Amino acid sequence: MIPQSSPPRKQSPNSTSNPNQPTVLPLLGGEGRGEGELSSNCIVPVGERAGVRANSHSNRIVAALGVSLGVRTWSSPIRLEHPKGWTPGTPFPQRLWTLDFGFWTLVFPRVTIELINTGSELMLGRILNTHQQWICRQMADLGYTVSRQVAISDTATDIEAAIREALGRADLIITTGGLGPTSDDLTREMVAKLLGKTLREDPEAVQNIERFFEVRQRPMPDRIKTQALVPEGAIVLQNAHGLAPGVAVELNPNPFRAGAGALLIMLPGPPRELRPMFRESVIPLLRQKLAAESVFLSRTLRTVGIGESVIQEKIATALARLVQSGMDVGYCASTGQVDIRLAAFGDQSKTLIAEAEQIVRDQIGAHIFGVEEETLESVIIHALTSSGKTLALAESCTGGYIAHRLTNVPGASAVLLAGLVTYSNAVKEKFLGVQSETLKSHGAVSEPVALEMAEGARRETKADYAISVTGIAGPTGGTPDKPVGTVFIGLATPLKTFVRKYYNPYDRETFKQVTSHQALDLLRRKTSFSSSIQSQ
Repeated sequence: MIPQSSPPRKQSPNSTSNPNQPTVLPLLGGEGRGEGELSSNCIVPVGERAGVRANSHSNRIVAALGVSLGVRTWSSPIRLEHPKGWTPGTPFPQRLWTLDFGFWTLVFPRVTIELINTGSELMLGRILNTHQQWICRQMADLGYTVSRQVAISDTATDIEAAIREALGRADLIITTGGLGPTSDDLTREMVAKLLGKTLREDPEAVQNIERFFEVRQRPMPDRIKTQALVPEGAIVLQNAHGLAPGVAVELNPNPFRAGAGALLIMLPGPPRELRPMFRESVIPLLRQKLAAESVFLSRTLRTVGIGESVIQEKIATALARLVQSGMDVGYCASTGQVDIRLAAFGDQSKTLIAEAEQIVRDQIGAHIFGVEEETLESVIIHALTSSGKTLALAESCTGGYIAHRLTNVPGASAVLLAGLVTYSNAVKEKFLGVQSETLKSHGAVSEPVALEMAEGARRETKADYAISVTGIAGPTGGTPDKPVGTVFIGLATPLKTFVRKYYNPYDRETFKQVTSHQALDLLRRKTSFSSSIQSQ
C-alpha cells in the first residue's frame, strides 16, 4: 500500500519561527501535486492544497506543502528519512515517514483508514452505532488511527458513493453491515459491481450455513445461501458466530486512486459476529498487510469511584517526563468508570508503559479495578472464585441489575448463590427477615434497612458475603430528606456489616448502572480478597 497524507500533527510555523528549530508541517490531501526526484535539490510548489505520497517501487516522491511559506517555490537539499532497512520495491512499514527540507520537517503517517457503517436503522436512530466506538478503539490499540467514519443508509446509491469516495482517499476501508440475506443487504453486491468482480459461492461458508440449520433441525430458506457469495479473488473471513462471512479485497492497483493500493474489508453487522471476527481474522490480516514499523504497546487501566479530571490532576505532573519522551496518555469516561490509556511506539515503549503504569498505580491504585477489557463484574467473579468465597444479593431499586451483570460472566454460578429482588416491604420481611419496626421507624430507604437486608441475605443463603441495595430511582418518590437518587448500599461480611449512602440523581437506567458500580466496588474494597484484585 501507498502512504497518504492526513491532518496536521502540529501547527505550522509562522514567520517568527526559529530557523534552526525543525518544525512539523501539515500535509493536506487534494489536487495539484508537484513531483521531484530524490536528488540534491527539490523544487516544491507551495500554497496549493496538495498532498505527499511516496512510491514504494521507485525513489520518486510526490510532495507539496499545504501552507504558504511566503515564497512561490522552496528549493533546498531534501532527505527522505525512511525506516531503517527499507528498500524500494518492498512493502512500506506502518508508522511515520519524514521529509526533511533543510529546517522544515514533514511527517506523515503511512495508512489512511476509513470506516463505513451501513444501516438505515442507524440513520433513523433505531439502534445505537456501537461499531464506530469499538472498531476505532481496536484500531487505536493496534497503533492505527481511523481518520474518517461515516454512517449511511441501506441504499445502493449511498453504499456505492461512500465506498467509491473512500477508495479515492484511503489505504484501508472497513465496512459494517449489508452482508445478510434480505433485500436491504446490498454491500456485497454493490462492492462486486463497483470493482467489476463476479460473485462466487464459498464452499466453506455454504457448509457453515447448512450446518447451522442441521444442528437446529430447522428448514433452510432458499435465499439464505446468498450470504455465502463473495467477490472473486477475495479473502474470506469465516463466521464462527453467525452465517455471513466477512470479506477482504486487495486492490493493487486501486482503480480509484492512481499509484496507490487499498485493502477493503467488509464485516457483518451484528456485534456478536463482528467482534470475534475482527479479533480472530481481521487483526491477523492487518498485522500481515500493514506491519508496524516499530513496536507499539498500549495499556488500559480501568478505574471506578474517581472522576477523569481528578485522575488527570493526580497523575499528569508525574507522567510529564514520560509524555515528553513520546508516551501518549488518554482518558475515556463512561458511566461510573474512567479508563486511562497509556500508549507508546518504539523500542522503549515497554519501559515507558511499565514505568507509567507504576506511577499511576502509586497515585490512584485504590481506584484501579482491572486492565484492558476487564469489567468490574468479571474481576469480582474471578477474585471470589480464586478465594473460594460466595456471594448473595438483595436488590430493591436496582431490580436485579447487579445479578444481571454478574451472571453475564462465565463461571458466576460457582460463586453467586442467590439474587433476591425484594421490591416490596412485605417481601423484605418474609425473605430477608427485615423487622417491620425498622421499616416503620426508618422507611425502606434507610441505613438500618440496608443493613438488615444484607445480613438477612447472608444469613438465609449461607453466603460468605451479601450485598443489599435500597434507594429511590425516581422520577417520583423523593422527599426533602430523601431526594430522588438517594441510595443505601449494604455489605455483610463474616466480620462486619458496612452501609454506605450515595446520591445518584440520574435517569432510572443510569441510576441502576452507577449504583451497581458502587455496590460492586464496595465489595471489592471491603472484602478480604481485594488484594488479589489489586494485583491483577
